[in-house]
Amino acid sequence: MFQNFEDKASADKGKERVELLRTSFDELGIDGFFVPRSDRFQGEYVPESDARLAWLTGFTGSAGIALILRDEAHVFVDGRYKTQVSQQVDTSVFTPQDLIRTPPRKWLEDEAANGLRIGIDPWLHTILDIRALEKAAAASNARIVRLEANPVDSIWTDRPAKPRGAITVQPEEFAGRSAKDKLEAIYSVINQAGADCCLVTDPSSVAWIFNIRGNDVPHTPHPLAFAIIRQDQNRLFADPEQLEQMAIEHLAPLCRIEAPDALETAIRDLGRSDVSVMLDPALTPCRLVDLLTENSGRFVEKPDPARLPRAEKNAIELKGSQNAHKRDGAAMVSFLCWLDRQQPGSVDEIAAVKALEAARRQTGARLQMPLRDISFETISGAGPNGAIIHYRVTTGTCRTLEAGELYLVDSGGQYQDGTTDITRTVPIGTVTDEEKRFFTLVLKGMIALTLMRFPEGTRGVDLDVIARSALWKAGADYAHGTGHGVGSYLSVHEGPQGISKRGIQELKPGMILSNEPGYYREGAFGIRIENLIYVTEPQPVEGGDTSISGFETLTLCPIDRRLIVPELLSPDELDWLNAYHRNVRETLTPLLQDADEKDWLARMTSSIAA
Repeated sequence: MFQNFEDKASADKGKERVELLRTSFDELGIDGFFVPRSDRFQGEYVPESDARLAWLTGFTGSAGIALILRDEAHVFVDGRYKTQVSQQVDTSVFTPQDLIRTPPRKWLEDEAANGLRIGIDPWLHTILDIRALEKAAAASNARIVRLEANPVDSIWTDRPAKPRGAITVQPEEFAGRSAKDKLEAIYSVINQAGADCCLVTDPSSVAWIFNIRGNDVPHTPHPLAFAIIRQDQNRLFADPEQLEQMAIEHLAPLCRIEAPDALETAIRDLGRSDVSVMLDPALTPCRLVDLLTENSGRFVEKPDPARLPRAEKNAIELKGSQNAHKRDGAAMVSFLCWLDRQQPGSVDEIAAVKALEAARRQTGARLQMPLRDISFETISGAGPNGAIIHYRVTTGTCRTLEAGELYLVDSGGQYQDGTTDITRTVPIGTVTDEEKRFFTLVLKGMIALTLMRFPEGTRGVDLDVIARSALWKAGADYAHGTGHGVGSYLSVHEGPQGISKRGIQELKPGMILSNEPGYYREGAFGIRIENLIYVTEPQPVEGGDTSISGFETLTLCPIDRRLIVPELLSPDELDWLNAYHRNVRETLTPLLQDADEKDWLARMTSSIAA
């Protein structure tokens, strides 16, 4: 199993661990300490050895930060984790705070006592993070103190070992572009910025630039590595022992490979050598900038030069994603058909996850593209657990799928030709008319976004309302973005593209995004329907004067027709749904071997009349 169901974080240790952390405050000359979810690479997934927030508080969500003071402690999380945080942390020790409405910088402005000194580990905060915190602290006459070492590490006596996953090559047949070509393009960007070199700190960008993949963090093929891109000599900071022989040969003409511990010396040397370093202030750890400036170094703040081209998938990457979704769709059909045959009350959330992973493994092997990993831990939520937006099933939380409940399953696969992410909500037996109504409203939002056409310059924030409109009219909403970017055998959550209230990146051809509106009633049920889509090339419109882009759907899997209220759908929405199901049936049927699965697919994709 790629997924495990052990709950390693523990709320009952929070009080003891916070008290231990506080014992270091006097020696460090601080009154508090920030413990972010991030590691030094600022990625969504962190290795167990860097999961400080989970170890200290018990909170295991993918975004959050704790503030430990002498007499109080706070955990800041966004709306996705409102329910989860109250279940995972000891609320007699930690006060949950809204990360969006009251982020740490606002807390500092409004609540920090005069002269308060709050420590941070400068490896775990970006330049922009630090600037915001320092500005807010100054408004309260408080101070942010950059520490030489992280005090959590000194009390974490059973800290796991650092990961040492193998680094492999992503062949050009899947990457669609050579590493040499990518590097040449980045040299040009560096020159245009007036810099001499570029510090790349995002493992996704490092992997994309050099056409390599890693295995250092769960479910995301990242090598935890930094790079300095410079036309006369590129430098990759990665453990040489993690490199497979093929990767060593692949990288030899592209860069010099150096141990990770050599990075700090390299940054100091850049400062002393009077070169200008291009870096992304939203991604670069403050510690590296401090090392640069302490040695009289100069830097130019520019976006990561790989981030945008990495998001704009080339034709080979898009073809790979299409193939991955066909394979993944066949696996989903096998799983959903199996689930439909089970009696209510006979399957629990963990058994369902195991069956889905087995379907992906078996289908991938049969179609000669093995499942390399799941793309994130499957969200398998029955009844009220489905209302926990980023629910993680454990042996302690596992529920049985009972009659009369909705079951929400959000999952994905990592294949060498593409990354998938799909959510389907299905009924276990007969559910209420109200649940069907909300399911249909969510579906209306997903269809509306799918059908949207837009001119050049349109951003995700401009489209977010489209997916929410039907729910808003019904007095409902959801506390997460409508869509995130997706990588090509990389992170399932990729920037800079997104469809949300904060999605300011222009949507460009080739970008892959999720389309996943939802509705959640705490303690009762959750609904989410998710397809992946990509932005098409702009095309002229007859009689118009502006070329228009749109979305093409990648995901292939039935949307449960038993939950749809047809009279709530417009003729255009019904036409789209029937056409989508027809395409799903025609594409996936040849990939299935089991006659029962083919019959199930035919039933679930049959036309729905108005």
